[in-house]
Amino acid sequence: MKKRRILATLMTAAMFATTLGGCGNSSGGTGTSTNSNGNGGGSGSGKSDGVQEITWMFWDDLDATEDLISLGYKETIERFNKDYEGKYHVKPITTNLEEYYNKLNALVAAGDTPDVFIVSPGPQLTDYVEPGVAAPLDDYLNKDGWKDTFTSDAVFTQQTYDGKIYAVPLNTAAACCFYNTEMFEKAGAKVPTNWNEMIDTCEKLKDAGYTPITISAGTAWCLSMVAGYLCEAEGVELAKLADGSASWEDGKLESAATKLVDLSKYFQKTAAGDTNDVATANFYNEEAAILIQGSWVIGQINGSNPDFESKCGVFQFPGVDRIIAKSDSLCMSSTSKNPDGAAALIKYFTDDTAQKYTAEKGGKIPVTKVQYDEAVAPKQLSYVMDVFGKAKGTFGFYNESLPTTETGAHFDDTMVAVFLGDMKPAEAAKDMEDYYKANCRK
Repeated sequence: MKKRRILATLMTAAMFATTLGGCGNSSGGTGTSTNSNGNGGGSGSGKSDGVQEITWMFWDDLDATEDLISLGYKETIERFNKDYEGKYHVKPITTNLEEYYNKLNALVAAGDTPDVFIVSPGPQLTDYVEPGVAAPLDDYLNKDGWKDTFTSDAVFTQQTYDGKIYAVPLNTAAACCFYNTEMFEKAGAKVPTNWNEMIDTCEKLKDAGYTPITISAGTAWCLSMVAGYLCEAEGVELAKLADGSASWEDGKLESAATKLVDLSKYFQKTAAGDTNDVATANFYNEEAAILIQGSWVIGQINGSNPDFESKCGVFQFPGVDRIIAKSDSLCMSSTSKNPDGAAALIKYFTDDTAQKYTAEKGGKIPVTKVQYDEAVAPKQLSYVMDVFGKAKGTFGFYNESLPTTETGAHFDDTMVAVFLGDMKPAEAAKDMEDYYKANCRK
């Protein structure tokens, strides 16, 4: 049943395919690539000089970005193209994060799936595994000791289906609270360790004339990330909600949503319409004291405002023992006519050069056993590693941990509705329970 739903979703996306030829991101990035014959840039495209073209799809503009992780990916592609000159050539397909999956699905529906594409683990990856869009990668990982270079088999947990690995993780990131140490000091605010202290900290920052928190409700998953932490603090158990042994109306989501409303009093006034990039810029431009975001933001902060690193601290979301963690991963198209080249490209993203860059420049946690210079790496990385070390475990983003991508999107939208005042916390709990009964439980 689910496979038919996924295929239907991909086919519906075909209506967007004809718009992709000249589309890029809002900053003027590259749209769908074309080869020398003017054909689409998906799986199996080639070049007239005999060099095999490999298409690689990503959610950032590699030419316009200041994000250090994205720039590292650009360096990896350039290095690959140089090393394989005359044999393979990578052609990036870039867009922005908000439009990424719609455009990827349109290419899939049009039979033009990129040879290699980035995806988040969880239901979003499942959507490409179940209908056979993504290819298993075990044969490549088991060749020449590639898999042995990773820290452990555990890094593949969320990428494994029926015993086969369908995606290769590139790094690990954690959702933390980034804060302006200078603003905290001037306001007499302390790093909070529980909910009451969080509110007290926000009050002190507000009284000192600072905007306490910057966040994007215009990018729903950003707000949902905070809601996920509040649900965690209330003891919400997603597995029990999925099998029906627990109810969204047991008071836990209502309490979490109520706290979300309370916390939102300290958000910037433009939070409802601000994108993730705008909300993040508010932080490193020192227009707000706290940013709740994944540690991939380190590369964005330090790339856009390197001088801010010295006053950027990190603390764990207060009142929880576990932290939200995830790994962006690369898949290979099952229809690629250049699978060996595509696999070789994925491997470049996990070699020592790329993984050292991940830590030393991008500030994200490597997934391999590579040794990197901690003194060179961003200070924020050591703070995030400290948070990781003290946490009692990890869990996923709620929109990536619920039974389907549609369910995750529904949760995101429900939390935004609560924030906007269009839905009361109790109504949100009833809405989620009704949705589960209709769509998630057999």
